[in-house]
Amino acid sequence: MRTIKLTIQYDGTNYVGWQRQPNGVSIQGMLEDALAPIEGAAVDVHGAGRTDAGVHALGQVASVELTARHDTPTLFRALNAVLPNDIRVVSVEEAPHGFHARFSAAAKTYEYRIVNAPIVSAFVHRYVWHITPPLDLGAMRAAAEPLVGRHDFAAFQGAGSTVTSTERTIERLEWEDGGGYDLPIVMRVTGDGFLRHMVRNIVGTLVEIGVGRWDPWRVLELLDGRDRTQAGPTAPASGLFLTRVVY
Repeated sequence: MRTIKLTIQYDGTNYVGWQRQPNGVSIQGMLEDALAPIEGAAVDVHGAGRTDAGVHALGQVASVELTARHDTPTLFRALNAVLPNDIRVVSVEEAPHGFHARFSAAAKTYEYRIVNAPIVSAFVHRYVWHITPPLDLGAMRAAAEPLVGRHDFAAFQGAGSTVTSTERTIERLEWEDGGGYDLPIVMRVTGDGFLRHMVRNIVGTLVEIGVGRWDPWRVLELLDGRDRTQAGPTAPASGLFLTRVVY
């Protein structure tokens, strides 16, 4: 038995998310269906991040155990030959025994993209959140500073989560200015792990501050209060990308 590490890009628009679901097409399901004929049996593909419906990836990582002896270049060509064009395997590598895409990960980086302009380009609208009121990026940056470090992020956790702890560490959170209808503002966040909808709920909260509805110190109150109902809305899935997984 060998462990294979896959690095994958996908446009999540037409999928129910990473995880295989009873109804709808998932990224995990597409990969497992592509690998099964190669292996000659059903396989289990494990992803580093369980991205939600509509979320995209530039650097998702997956692991799978195979008995098939095809070399990695052959696996690379075979997978990309059968997968749809909105799912691309960008690398196939042999991994050490015991490697697991999710449990071996040390950190993940996500990007969230916003176009803050009267219109959004027809060529990027599927990959951003379009916001027309002017955003105060300075206030959003100031509000983001207290989120860096280890905190209880219960206020930013999506409903229905069953995790035992809501403490996570954000190593870095920064905003990069865009400047046009086809040049998005980008929030880039790196952490040791993220709760369900955590990044999108952080973005939704910071946008409330950016449009002037809340003051920047609202974030400190949210961290202390740990009440999801007091935080901002969940930002749309279309703007979120999993960009990098660190091992």
